[in-house]
Amino acid sequence: MIIGAGGVGTVVVNKVAQNPDVFTEIMLASRTKSKCDVIAADVKKRFGVEVKTAQVDADHVPELVKLLNEYKPELLINVALPYQDLTIMDACLEAGVNYLDTANYEPKDEAHFEYSWQWAYKEKFEKAGLTAILGCGFDPGVTSIYTAYAAKHHFDEIHYLDIVDCNAGDHHKAFATNFNPEINIREVTQRGKYWDNGVWVETEPHEIHKPLNYPEIGPKESYVIYHEELESLVKNYPTIKRARFWMTFGQEYLTHLRVIQNIGMARIDEVEYNGQKIVPIQFLKAVLPNPGDLGENYTGQTSIGCRIKGLKDGKETSYYVYNNCSHEAAYKETGAQGVSYTTGVPAMIGAMMFFKGEWRKAGVYNVEEFNPDPFMEQLNKQGLPWHELHDIDLEL
Repeated sequence: MIIGAGGVGTVVVNKVAQNPDVFTEIMLASRTKSKCDVIAADVKKRFGVEVKTAQVDADHVPELVKLLNEYKPELLINVALPYQDLTIMDACLEAGVNYLDTANYEPKDEAHFEYSWQWAYKEKFEKAGLTAILGCGFDPGVTSIYTAYAAKHHFDEIHYLDIVDCNAGDHHKAFATNFNPEINIREVTQRGKYWDNGVWVETEPHEIHKPLNYPEIGPKESYVIYHEELESLVKNYPTIKRARFWMTFGQEYLTHLRVIQNIGMARIDEVEYNGQKIVPIQFLKAVLPNPGDLGENYTGQTSIGCRIKGLKDGKETSYYVYNNCSHEAAYKETGAQGVSYTTGVPAMIGAMMFFKGEWRKAGVYNVEEFNPDPFMEQLNKQGLPWHELHDIDLEL
């Protein structure tokens, strides 16, 4: 069962349908059933695969449990909103269903995300004999698996990890976000944070930045922001001395963002308007382009990877592993743009790893805690091929 019928949900359903040897029965559920029906009809036309659809409010555990008990899936792929992670995990525990998501929980009333809330479920999932796989998108997800692969094959100790995320695509809109505007704007406007010699160092938003060169794209101004996979990676790879996450933003995007903040449209608290209470950022979401509709005219590509330095056989070595994804190719294959594609494909592969028995153990796990090799193999087969460079200047 897949919950969430946005751009990422669209990709997940398409990719699940393309692997019928692994996924035999599929249901797509969302608050708005009509959205699910449109995606299901498109998948039927593309691949001849039947997808069941259902309406469900992922904020309500009893409603989720009822649907899970009726459909009885073995695994639930959560690509709804991060606010809903805990209600969906509660429902999975109650109905005896395994769980996978692409982004960690964040409370609705605070722009703050960390894994502690979901890690607290470890014992419950162990006792229930269920698997919960956390953060199986691209970042978090593939970036964590790249790190695990590097640690397994190319390093004895990882010392410096820089995750670099470039979207060099053009959606030809004055301003739009590539995934849910509410989540996107909250994420990129908060204070930055990176790991340095055993402590978290906080920065002002976008304070640290420099141009980095991306394969096939060239130099792009890149900014240090906080991203959730850093939290689990420094825990699981304690030799890491410094870990940072870099993301590219165009000047026009940053100007729009600054204006949105300055005029109070990024606020996540309620304001009174015409006798009604509204949340400004939710109103903004209603007037901005829908990320799921950006794909049609999207040109260019994304480039996401890990730049790693450390020791192998006592010698210092450097390693860069990355994927470039074309927005046009993603749209042609799934009807969604590249940012949705790079999140949705890994979610499907994670589910495939579960069904093949590669990633199946009771408890709550981040993806780097599993064997990266079969996942890396599937990335090449499922549309996100990776490339590696050894002993190069990492620019960082």
